[in-house]
Amino acid sequence: MRRRWLLLGAALFITSCSVAPLPSADADPSQARPASVQDAQDTLPDGAVLSALSGVKLSDATARSRVTAAGIAVVSSGNCTNRNISTCTSLEQVNSGTIDGIITLKNASGCALTITGGTETGHASGTYSHWNGYKLDISKTSCIGTYITTRFTRISNRGDGAPRYQSAAGNIYADEYWANHWDILYY
Repeated sequence: MRRRWLLLGAALFITSCSVAPLPSADADPSQARPASVQDAQDTLPDGAVLSALSGVKLSDATARSRVTAAGIAVVSSGNCTNRNISTCTSLEQVNSGTIDGIITLKNASGCALTITGGTETGHASGTYSHWNGYKLDISKTSCIGTYITTRFTRISNRGDGAPRYQSAAGNIYADEYWANHWDILYY
């Protein structure tokens, strides 16, 4: 227990040195996009409690530094990082818990990971959305596909038909096979 508190304290100290300010409620009108079926189903599982670190917002530079140091690539079809452009891949305002989650996935799976979607506009809205820092998209590979489908519990399909798998921690991995990526929700 003492080790857990020490790790939590260290993580809070590290992230507090590079945390971006929270946006104001009216900072981005694109947040008013209509919700999709997927976000209606992406809710906290019964009994789940958000990590103290999930809501700590990171700057794009800090988040990229953390994932690249862990050996995770970040690619953008638009070759940009602006979160207000849908063809960019931005990590601006991503939750530190989301970054911790993707690094844990990489280390546990031993697979090469590539982030293809972050907090940029253009994804479905909702409380636990890309825009709000809870979700990342990663490229599909046989390595990560095998890891997710054999290590996590198969749960119901999302409303759009995406097969979903849930980790013991409650995180949800949706196979967006039509887009050739995994849509991952970190609580």
